[in-house]
Amino acid sequence: MSQPFPTIIDRFCHYEKVQPNKLFLSEPVKSVYQNFSWASAGKEIRSMAAWLLQSGLNPGDKVAVLSKNCAHWIMADLAINMAGMVSVPLYPNITSNAVNEILLHSESKAIFVGKLDNPEIIRMGIPDTLTQISFPFYFNVGCLNWNDLVAATQPLGEPVKKDTKVLSCIIYTSGTTGAPKGVMHSNHTMSFAVYSFLESTPPLANEVFFSYLPLCHVAERMLVECGAIFTGSCIHFVESMDSFSKNLQYSQPTIFLAVPRIWEKIQEEILRKMPQQKLSRLLKVPLVSVLIKNLIRKKLGLGRAKHLFTGASPINPAVLSWYKALGMEIQEAYGMTENSALSHSNRKGACKFGTVGQSYPGVEVKLSEQKEVLVKSEANMLGYYKEPVLSEEMFEDGFLKTGDEGSIDDEGYLSITGRIKDQFKTSKGKYVAPAPIESKVLTDAMIAQACVVGWGMPAPLLLCTLSEQAKSLAQTNLQDHLHQLLERINKELEHHEQLAKLIIMAEEWTIQNGILTPTLKIKRKVLDETFKDFYNNWYNESVKVVFV
Repeated sequence: MSQPFPTIIDRFCHYEKVQPNKLFLSEPVKSVYQNFSWASAGKEIRSMAAWLLQSGLNPGDKVAVLSKNCAHWIMADLAINMAGMVSVPLYPNITSNAVNEILLHSESKAIFVGKLDNPEIIRMGIPDTLTQISFPFYFNVGCLNWNDLVAATQPLGEPVKKDTKVLSCIIYTSGTTGAPKGVMHSNHTMSFAVYSFLESTPPLANEVFFSYLPLCHVAERMLVECGAIFTGSCIHFVESMDSFSKNLQYSQPTIFLAVPRIWEKIQEEILRKMPQQKLSRLLKVPLVSVLIKNLIRKKLGLGRAKHLFTGASPINPAVLSWYKALGMEIQEAYGMTENSALSHSNRKGACKFGTVGQSYPGVEVKLSEQKEVLVKSEANMLGYYKEPVLSEEMFEDGFLKTGDEGSIDDEGYLSITGRIKDQFKTSKGKYVAPAPIESKVLTDAMIAQACVVGWGMPAPLLLCTLSEQAKSLAQTNLQDHLHQLLERINKELEHHEQLAKLIIMAEEWTIQNGILTPTLKIKRKVLDETFKDFYNNWYNESVKVVFV
């Protein structure tokens, strides 16, 4: 890799010129696909960039984007960048209070508002002083209209030039353990990450990406938005989660990213239609096996997929093995908002399940004395916005402190063994690391979600939800299975780690009930705060498996 790296605007302008009529963005709106070529998208992007500069805003000003994934999300982000301004993407399902907090903290001067489930409620958090521009297809009352502004403004000729290493984006973390922090990135940090990824991946061109995970999250931003633009590829969008399967089948992506919970849900749906016993029997017949594998991939919409990725949280190795048996090798990757999602990944054909793979080119990695994973690359953040002390604390000799505990084998494969900050102390003074225990539990097909808790308790408790397969079992059989699971897991644990009880939660943990982040990570702090008053009662129950 050489410097300087072309930026996302450099690459967009290149493909806008060399393949103007090729499909760039395709979005279903009320089941009708709205298509944008590189040229047609470019005209809108350039006109919006010009309007931003003419509206009284200056290069370096912050401009927010509040919308679910859609074609104009990408266009708005590019327009902000082309005008030399700083983009501030917001999660579309956050509260109005959180919107207000981030907009004030980031000092945003304008905001694009688009595809939202509850626009009236969320927009209550937008200060009256901010200029609001509404996307086409999702017009919000009280906003300026994107189409009107674009139609009335001459497209910008040359993008605003600025140092590639100055601030270009503030990505607010989803806040699994506390208040969101504004992670600062430049065009250089993100370009470095993309080029490092491309260097480690077989040549990509004319790919099809499928966008449904929040674009404000670093993984979707880097892989889908930047990945498509840097390779001159196409992005298809999901209309809603209800139409996910239909939209995925239509787009037939060649590159597909899903967080572990999505892969697990897909697995459950396959097994609902074809029970494991029948599937295993068919996979043993050579000719039938090929037909079944192809049929499943085609039905899912992944018949053309060359690369399947997972990340954001740990995935059960048994799930990866299950998919591999169907001819789908899922590459588990590892990264953070703070390093542009660039750290480690399993490479196609060389996946080692149970690890997050080897480091990307240009990434140095080492373990601290406490086994904390430390990474160093040009993709590391500039720091946290307005948090100089915290920013300094995040680095050690130029290495980013990930907060993750890990181990590295002789081949350089990294295994994440837990979160240093997630460890808690029991009333007996012993520290417990939840993640390794949860990983053991999640190998069981009956368990969908798991979280080990127990700060100040005599022994840990396991909070969990059941899989669809478990829900189909008779209560007696389920009880027996869960008792055996608890006994088996405890035999594999140190005495102070052994689980006192399995607590079976009645309600699945979701984004909607506030226990999962938008990328489906468990908010441990929220879960703990919600149920901690019940821990003693559950601990004192006479049974080992408690249904609540």
